[in-house]
Amino acid sequence: MLRGDLVEFRAGGEVVYAGGAVVVLAPEAGWRGLLPGQRVVFRARVANALRSDLTVAMLRAEGAPVAVGRPPWWQRAAGRMREDFGTAAQRALPGDAAGLLPGLVIGDTSRLPERVRESFRETDLAHLTAVSGANITILLAAVLVSMRALTVDPRVGAVAAGIALVMFVILARPSPSVLRAAVMGAVALLALCTGRKKQALPALCTAIIVLLAWSPRLAMDAGFALSVLATAGLIVLAPGWSDWLRAHRWWRIPADAFAVAAAAFVVTTPVVVALTGHLSLVAIVVNVLVEPVIAPITIVGAIGAMLSCCWTPLAELVLYCTAPPLWWLLTVAERFAALGASVTLPTGIRSGVVAAVVCALVVAGLRPRAPRPDTPS
Repeated sequence: MLRGDLVEFRAGGEVVYAGGAVVVLAPEAGWRGLLPGQRVVFRARVANALRSDLTVAMLRAEGAPVAVGRPPWWQRAAGRMREDFGTAAQRALPGDAAGLLPGLVIGDTSRLPERVRESFRETDLAHLTAVSGANITILLAAVLVSMRALTVDPRVGAVAAGIALVMFVILARPSPSVLRAAVMGAVALLALCTGRKKQALPALCTAIIVLLAWSPRLAMDAGFALSVLATAGLIVLAPGWSDWLRAHRWWRIPADAFAVAAAAFVVTTPVVVALTGHLSLVAIVVNVLVEPVIAPITIVGAIGAMLSCCWTPLAELVLYCTAPPLWWLLTVAERFAALGASVTLPTGIRSGVVAAVVCALVVAGLRPRAPRPDTPS
């Protein structure tokens, strides 16, 4: 299944030039190796779109495309890097870990085993296998910290981070979801670096306006809503909750980790419940347990991906270093999924509204209260 932009179609011998987004259901043969930016011509049976978004039709392809345009050179280079990265991961890591690593680093889940996919879905870890703002925040932070350690001028470091961001978007395929994650990741990094939500909130609002102007279909995209909510939770709720936990004798690192996981869970739960009817009772705990290993896996995996296209033995050695954190991630997901600690709820707007009310009450109840002024004697 892939998304595409409609250019023209023929019906009854007449050629109609039109636009709009389409979803293509196609066989693997002749389609699997296609890259972003390629233009294809194919025969298909037309069906109504399954989702109530801006998709104009669903096309069931009848065989392989009969004409395929050549992709841009940078997409060809990115395709080779993705293939080399997957091959190096297969050689350096055991089965489940080898299939999971490309998903964590660049969102490539083509080799992800179904049982791992299901355990991640059961424990609300599925967001780790899709390109998100977290991936980009980690990579940009690694670049900026490296530049600072090398005593490079901050402006040069910012340029290097921008180049790394563009390269990552190309490598992970420049779909609307990846571009959305790039913008949200940059906003989240701004919030983490400055610690000033007064600056981060206008940046988030600007990012939303720009993305919706660039691609109006994002207004109907659940992933976009979840990304915006999670970023807003990180900016607005997490800092105050972390300060409250530290005031109650929590250490800084666990306090930050728990506050981030809890804030993201609370603000995204209404959308998740409305769409899927799934509510994990262990999502916060699981995300806190795996959070320490996500950054090392992402950074080391990105280095291995770059090395895989020029020196495979060194890339395999680097990727082998991700085996312990990947084992921990897989073990946590498997063990907590086996608990069956999830609730199935009705889907739809009503369930989402009820969940939103409950979450709003939770947020209001957990809002840090300013100390009362001392009463004069």
